[in-house]
Amino acid sequence: MFRPKIPTMPTPTGLSTPPAVIEPTTVTPHVETALAAPTTPTPSRPTIQLTPGTALALVGGGTAVVLVLGAVLVSLLLAVAITGASVAVCAVVLRFLLASDAKRR
Repeated sequence: MFRPKIPTMPTPTGLSTPPAVIEPTTVTPHVETALAAPTTPTPSRPTIQLTPGTALALVGGGTAVVLVLGAVLVSLLLAVAITGASVAVCAVVLRFLLASDAKRR
């Protein structure tokens, strides 16, 4: 699990060997025994039909994702700003305490 996996050497993409010579073959005609009923070819993947309802759902979902992502980013920026302000206040207070301590001596 913790051992690194060494990648294998990829195969070359260019022509590394000369192309093989293709010899012509004889064609033998095939005799059909029974005629099958023609079938309609099924598509390799189903077609997606967008109706107004699905288009509205896609737009609504995209809007929700953008709003949630925006809210998260704004809250992170606000957290960084609040943290920076509190660190600045702490620095001012410590400077004041150290300066007043040095004046008393």
